[in-house]
This record gives sequence, C-alpha cells and structure tokens, in this order.
Amino acid sequence: MSQHPPLTITGGRILHADGTIAPGTLRCEKGFITAIGSDVVAQPGDEVHDARGKLIAPGLVDIGVFAIDKPAFHFGGVTRAALMPDQNPPLDVPARVRFAAQSGKPDFWVHPLAAATQNLEGRMLAEIAMMRDAGARAIATGRKWIADSGTMLRLLQYAAMLDMVVIAHAEDAGLVGKAVATTGEMATRLGLPAAPAEAEALAIMRDLALADLAGARIHFRAVTTAAGLDLIRTAKARGIRVTAGTTPAYFMLSDLAIGNFRTFAHVSPPLRQEADRQAVIAAIADGTIDTIGSGHDPRGPEDKRLPFADSSPGMAGAETLLPLTLNLVADGRIDLPRAFALLSANPAALLGVNAGRLAVAAEADIAVIDPERPWIVDSEKMAASAGNTPFDKLPVTGRVLALFKGGVAVKIKAG
Repeated sequence: MSQHPPLTITGGRILHADGTIAPGTLRCEKGFITAIGSDVVAQPGDEVHDARGKLIAPGLVDIGVFAIDKPAFHFGGVTRAALMPDQNPPLDVPARVRFAAQSGKPDFWVHPLAAATQNLEGRMLAEIAMMRDAGARAIATGRKWIADSGTMLRLLQYAAMLDMVVIAHAEDAGLVGKAVATTGEMATRLGLPAAPAEAEALAIMRDLALADLAGARIHFRAVTTAAGLDLIRTAKARGIRVTAGTTPAYFMLSDLAIGNFRTFAHVSPPLRQEADRQAVIAAIADGTIDTIGSGHDPRGPEDKRLPFADSSPGMAGAETLLPLTLNLVADGRIDLPRAFALLSANPAALLGVNAGRLAVAAEADIAVIDPERPWIVDSEKMAASAGNTPFDKLPVTGRVLALFKGGVAVKIKAG
C-alpha cells in the first residue's frame, strides 16, 4: 500500500478508458485512481500536478522486452514491462521468476514471462505452474520457435489448464537456420544468409492449429509479414483465441534499412520487404494487430560493431516506442485512443494486470504527454544502457513530460 500523499492531476485532457478524451481532473490515493471527471477537485494534503493542457494517459505496458533498463522505460512513459525469459540464466525456475518480479520496484513493475521449456531448448516443459505462483504473468517460447509439435501441443494444453497465454516466436526453425535477413534482392546484394518470409507463416499456421486443438490462448509477439497477418485475421474470424503484436521496426522500416551492412537494423525476426511493412500498418489499422511493444534489447559495441552475420539481433526501443507509434496517428492510420489501446490497455489485458487504462479502481500508472512536442532521436544521448537504434537522428513527435507509478512521481532523465 502506498504511503505517499494522494495525487491530483489537474488541467489536462484525460484519455478515458472508453476512448473519449475530455478536459478534467484525476485523483489517486493509495496507489489507485479514486476519481476522474470535470467536477473532481484536490483535497487538503494532496500533491497537485498541473498538466497544463497536455494529454493525461495511462502508462505504457511493454510486452516482450529482453532487458530491464529503467531510465529508458521511464523516458518512454513505460510503467510496466513483460520480461522475456531469454536471460542469463533463463527464467525457467520459480526462484529466478520471483527475483525478476521484484527487480524493478518501487518505481517500475516487471512482469516475468515463464520459459516454456527447460533452458529454452524446446524439449522438456519447464515448471510453469510453480513459476506462475512465483509471479509469471504468461509463458513464452523465447527467441526461438518450438520445433517439436508434440512439445508445443503439450505446452498449449498445459497453458489452457492454467488459463495462461503462450507468447510465441513465429519462425520455422528448419527454414531459418542461421539466416540473418529475409530472402530477397537486398539479402542477395549483401551476400547475407537469408530465409524466406514464408518461415513466419508456416510457424503461425502450425501453432494456430495446435492452439485451436488445445483450446489455448496464443499471442504472437512480433508478426511481420502479410501472409502471417492474413492467417491471424482468418483465425480470429474463426474464433481461435489468438492475438498478435508487432514493434515499430516492422511498420517503420523495410529490409532496405540493412543496406551498407547496418547492424543497428539487425533485428529478429529480420526486416521484411516493403509490401510486408505496408501490411503491418494495415493490420494495425484494422485490428488484426493487438499490441505494439518496443522489443527493447540494448546492445553494446561488442555485439553490434561486427560483420552483419556475426552481430547480435536487437535494438534499444523503449524511448522511441511512443513517438514512433504516434507517427501512425499523425499519418491518419489510427487515432489516439487506438494508439493507447495498442500500447497500454491491450497489453495489460493480455497480462491480466489492473493497469493500462484510466478508470476508477485501476492502478495509478499515469503519463502526462505532449503528443505534438518535436524532438530528435540521438543514440549518444539515450537513457538506455546502449543506444543501438536504427532511428538515430530521426525527427519524431511525442514526449512524456511527467510519469507516475502507483500515483508517485517518477524521475525522468532529460534528453
């Protein structure tokens, strides 16, 4: 229970849980939102924050990060993150999950994702029920696809019994091998080991069939191809319990970004061709994609300043998640409420946490945002532990001015 004084945020435009945006005041007490509306007033003893006409929105809930980098998350307005099990050592036993769940407090909530299999090797199921009791909010297959269909079916059946969602990586391992790029003109020009984009659709097709058989919930963390998105769109229409996510890399960049062997654009799954990028944008607009996460994976020079095929995939994404998503708003592809559904409400619902929306009795994770404030991404000034971003020097708009975790102000690094 919060021991801090109640918080009242005045003078802003509130993004309500139903998607409406209206001037008003929001009050929080003991870590929860207690009142919202135009008639709410501060009480004696409240800490008062004047939003000065800016947007009052829920803190972002970032699904599928690979590192907890609190200064970067705070800068980007992220108050909670679901941590992938691909740690060293992996999150495949309850003690590690319990430690991870406590690691961000008090100003950041870490929601560990339980490793689906022991040591993330894709063979023997891990102690999932015990990890759930230790704080795991979902199950994840990690960076790799579980190739054995029997193992994947058992995982989904067990997850259904526990009512936990499985967060899956969708690339057929047999086709991908050691590929670092998508088959096409760019990979051929650069002479990089490549795999066909169909590797994603094949993985999704099998996992959808198994999820349907098991009656389980499945979430594909990063869907990047038109074919994969078509499969998910059809599965949703059939009533399969599937959701899909993506990251800004896949709606902002195509494989042209890896020209000149630019390792900061080496991500997993690899960047796709322009038609796939456009398909991702369309899927965000039509509701096929449910979440947008940062995929935050800061990598230093020892991992990135190498030949492309030897470099590690990943990019620092927490600080650019909000402004890059707001690009879609500026372009008229989605509206502001839809953007925050993708960034906050839907990820929170997927994890089963009482956050991601501004409503009475919800946890008081709140961001005050200027959606129109311009700034320039600068890898040398990023709050992340490593500034490996393909968006270096890109002009963007949208900046978090103040952040509150459980109704308590969080310090944001200037940049």
